Amino acid sequence: MQLSVVVPTLNGRTQLAACLDALAAAPESEVVVVNGPSADGTTGMVGERTDVDVLVEVADRNLNVARNAGIEHASGEHVAFVGYDRTIEPGWTDALAAGFDAGGVGGRAHTIAEGHPPREGQNVGAVTGPTRRGEVASTPESRTIAGHEVTYFDGSNVAFTRAALTEADGFDEYLQTGGARDLAHRLAAREYGVHWADGMAVGDALEAETEPSAPRALSDGGRAERDWYWKYRALAYRLVKNYGVRPTTARRLLSHASRDALSGFTGVVRGEATPTNWVGNGRDVFLGTVRGNGSGLTARWRSRGRRNPNGLSSRSDRAVAVYDWR
Repeated sequence: MQLSVVVPTLNGRTQLAACLDALAAAPESEVVVVNGPSADGTTGMVGERTDVDVLVEVADRNLNVARNAGIEHASGEHVAFVGYDRTIEPGWTDALAAGFDAGGVGGRAHTIAEGHPPREGQNVGAVTGPTRRGEVASTPESRTIAGHEVTYFDGSNVAFTRAALTEADGFDEYLQTGGARDLAHRLAAREYGVHWADGMAVGDALEAETEPSAPRALSDGGRAERDWYWKYRALAYRLVKNYGVRPTTARRLLSHASRDALSGFTGVVRGEATPTNWVGNGRDVFLGTVRGNGSGLTARWRSRGRRNPNGLSSRSDRAVAVYDWR
């Protein structure tokens, strides 16, 4: 199996070094580092290593731009993504390969956990596994939305076939958060299954100390503090872009907002938050939802339900410099 591993990074030099050390100990694969406008010497550190095949420099502080730049410069028939703050565990590569092999010739299978029987008529488009954060490990997550079974994956520990990434047109660069979940919807719409492999596990990389002047922004989860505006802008955008305006999307948005409003009110009662902050968060939720709905409708009209209007094929100027040592 020809495997390329893409590692997007931004101001995480120490953690990135630990990530690359773990990848170097794995069976041979192509390693592509995509570096945002880092200010911590990441470029020099990567340039001194002999286990990185390609370094791509991008100017955008957007994780999905970095991911798409990695896809452009990766040469493998399978492309994996590992977060710069993750380290692969022993057996990661073998579990990844076995996950794609589980579908047999043509990759026909769909499972959300190892050992589940295959579902006919679907190609295995992606393989994912547990992401361990401290003592807690992620578990399979799947939802049925508008008749499609959507299996989610962590964007810092997932591998795709080249065909699946091409057909889904990569990641949506409109999004600052939730890019992996958006891609999960588009894979499901194209009848690509996601296989869960317990052995394809990643853990925490060594913690890095960063200066306040060098923020790390490449994270699907957004900033350290919850950005309610972007959470709901992204959620509304994803739902409307992928499914249109229908009761299902409205119900899911209302359900999320109700749970978060109740959680926030509970915090006020306990003295953990102020009423002013709670009201301000509600305003951000409303404005984000309105903006996301409008942008989602525009994207749906542009894509006609077939392509990703802000995806891999939308531009070719992501890289400002490429160092190719292959």
